[in-house]
Amino acid sequence: MPFAFDIFCTVVDNFGDIGVTWRLARQLHDEGHGPVRLWVDDLTSFSRICPAIDPARETQCEQGITIQHWHAEADREPARVVIEAFACELPAPYKARMQAMSPPPAWINLEYLSAEAWVEGCHALPSPQGRLNKYFFFPGFTERTGGLLCERDLLAQRAAWQADQAGLAAYWASLGLAPSAPGELRISLFAYESAAVASLIDAWRQGPHQVTLLVPVGRALPQVLAALGIEAAQPGDRIQDGALTVAVLPMTDQAGYDRLLWSCDLNIVRGEDSFVRAQWAARPFLWHIYPQEEDYHLVKLEAFLARYLAPLPAPQASWVQAMMLALNQGESCKDLWQKWEQYREIWGEHATQWPRDLIAGGDLVTRLVKFLETKI
Repeated sequence: MPFAFDIFCTVVDNFGDIGVTWRLARQLHDEGHGPVRLWVDDLTSFSRICPAIDPARETQCEQGITIQHWHAEADREPARVVIEAFACELPAPYKARMQAMSPPPAWINLEYLSAEAWVEGCHALPSPQGRLNKYFFFPGFTERTGGLLCERDLLAQRAAWQADQAGLAAYWASLGLAPSAPGELRISLFAYESAAVASLIDAWRQGPHQVTLLVPVGRALPQVLAALGIEAAQPGDRIQDGALTVAVLPMTDQAGYDRLLWSCDLNIVRGEDSFVRAQWAARPFLWHIYPQEEDYHLVKLEAFLARYLAPLPAPQASWVQAMMLALNQGESCKDLWQKWEQYREIWGEHATQWPRDLIAGGDLVTRLVKFLETKI
């Protein structure tokens, strides 16, 4: 049974929140679950990952989805399903309309992703709000959570892309690069600021193997340039230093970012949306988690690593854990990096199997629709 959806998004960290909600909106629409209206308070940030968006327009349609500029006084007839992303506060006039509806709408608070054990006990619990219940929907890594966003044909598309050598060569050519040379390592870097970045730059430029580092314009680029003694660079620039070549890339849409992740040997990613897409890419990755007060983000990181690294032998698991902690704590990764060649094969095998295990219990949209069918 199709529904109608209103999804509300407050853009907090430039691309993370809007990245998740835009993927959710598209998947709900594309897989036939009903019309979607996406409310966004910062259309300028949205346009960075979806260039067709016009930040000056109050209402527009993109890829079949109604995009509504969100103001605090928003007063429209609510949809049958209302999703507030990451505990954003719905407009008061809109909430008043929800309370008056008969039958009442299904109200979902889509929470941040966490691998912590307590999530299973809180997933899908109601919170009374007047005559409505608001349900907390937690993405997660187990069958007792809401799962992860993954389009129906995503893994098949990724596998076909990675098997198509001619297509990969054409992709690299579109970025101004030749196909990977024997022994060359290609790494994407889309991270927050970290003192660890400079140590990785040193390890790569002084290493025995050729490394091409692909850096989209963003928060990590100035640190990369500073480590190389360069003041500025533009998309399309190539910087050579020892064994390292840095390719500066423009910002891209989400499909383009997926292709970058699929094409690289190692991906360094940040936040939530990029983190999930790196897992579907079936490649080794390092996660730079969003920093939180009192280092609570490290608790979340350790909870994920406990699940992610469980299938790996102890030496490899300890090394991956040390790399991720060093990246997140701003510590040197230079000595740790020396074991990449020793451990990359078994990590690559694990990275290939991991998404198959994750998707076995169903993706987030599948689980969300099943939950809604019990409430409407």
